[in-house]
Amino acid sequence: MQIIVVGCGNVGRTLIEQLVKEGHDVTAVDLDKSRVEQVVREYDVMGYIGNGASRTLLIDAGVKKADVLLAVTAADELNLLCCLIARKAGDCKTIARVRNPIYTLEEVSFIKEELGLSLIINPEMAAAHEIARLIKFPSAIRVENFAKGRLDLLGCRVKEGSELAGCALMDITSKHNVNMLVIAVQRKGEVVIPNGQYVLEEGDVVYFVAEPTKVMQSMKKLGNVNRKVHKVMIIGGGETTVYLSKHLLNIGIHVTIIESSKERCGELSELLPNALVICGDGTDRELLLEEGIESMNIVVAWTNFDEENIMLSLYAQQHAKAKAITKIHKIEHDEILQTLDVGSICYPKKITAERILQYIRAMNNSMGSNVETLYQLVDDRIEVLEFVVRSNHDFLGIPLEKLHLKKNLLIACIVRAGKFIIPGGKDEIRMNDSVIVVTMDRGLECISDIMR
Repeated sequence: MQIIVVGCGNVGRTLIEQLVKEGHDVTAVDLDKSRVEQVVREYDVMGYIGNGASRTLLIDAGVKKADVLLAVTAADELNLLCCLIARKAGDCKTIARVRNPIYTLEEVSFIKEELGLSLIINPEMAAAHEIARLIKFPSAIRVENFAKGRLDLLGCRVKEGSELAGCALMDITSKHNVNMLVIAVQRKGEVVIPNGQYVLEEGDVVYFVAEPTKVMQSMKKLGNVNRKVHKVMIIGGGETTVYLSKHLLNIGIHVTIIESSKERCGELSELLPNALVICGDGTDRELLLEEGIESMNIVVAWTNFDEENIMLSLYAQQHAKAKAITKIHKIEHDEILQTLDVGSICYPKKITAERILQYIRAMNNSMGSNVETLYQLVDDRIEVLEFVVRSNHDFLGIPLEKLHLKKNLLIACIVRAGKFIIPGGKDEIRMNDSVIVVTMDRGLECISDIMR
């Protein structure tokens, strides 16, 4: 598809990088010359310097032939105006990033309908939804869904004393009666798509797929006990905290918020009358102890500084026995974070980009590709894709053991008529199946691409 991205900040660059990887024709637009030059140099895309709300500039950038325009600048109103002009000048699909909380859900729905937008994404709300999903499985490092929620993908650490430590993957089902499939393992910075002979060790980060009803059993075998969450501490009082707190309070979870700005604390107290709002330095150890961090089930480190968030999460993991959820802005910290136990890591710009990319993939799906869902794991070194078989292929109905599949590729599972199948060599792919594929290669666009 031909896609125009207006705004080359963190979210814009993340989108451009992934869209190029997925084979789209991308044009970048930004007022900042250096930003445009950077993305043109790094990702080999077309670039235009100027205001994305300019009709002339958008026409020059190819809006009349574009399939979709993504407006992800830092200014909400500019994003909305870009989308409006793109709709009038090119009649393409439009997606806007709108983050100001004054735009309520009702107002967003009205704006979307009146301006003819395809999607409006609120980054703070999207991040809150991601955190809420992680809180549902406190022991998990990562939680994703496939097959329209019928299949869960989770990442968990193999804890000390786990029944599965020292167990070969081929023996998990027969010896431990666990219906899960390990699709990737991260050990000491290295990541592999394991075969049946692979033996798990304590400290491994294991990514596996399982039916929602089997997830708890699988996590327990890995030594992860999911206790009910009663208390959550959030350090940092931004808009994500507001959205998250409202959700947690509505389901009966006690919320403590620590925020350094006295003025913001006053606002939070009005917005969240049922939450405990503390004005103070979230890195003050004595304050954390005084406000009961040791009794918390979850600690969300959500300040604007990566280093503070990392230190807070380390403290929570080591001294409070709480699950930590850590906000990180800079991808460059990945190598350091792999050696530290900071719980679940959330990259706000990646969350926003992923929501937009899901919509793009759905559009692309209707235009010939059949990638339903795509997630990237372990610093983007592994891709997990969901394909739906909608057309006939030569390999349908043939046992998997007889197929010539690409190397570094695993058929993780097959969902057929709502039934979850961990495939063996005798299983086969059929029409209308949802097929989950794990690979270290890039560029898979169709289920047929799994073949050599």
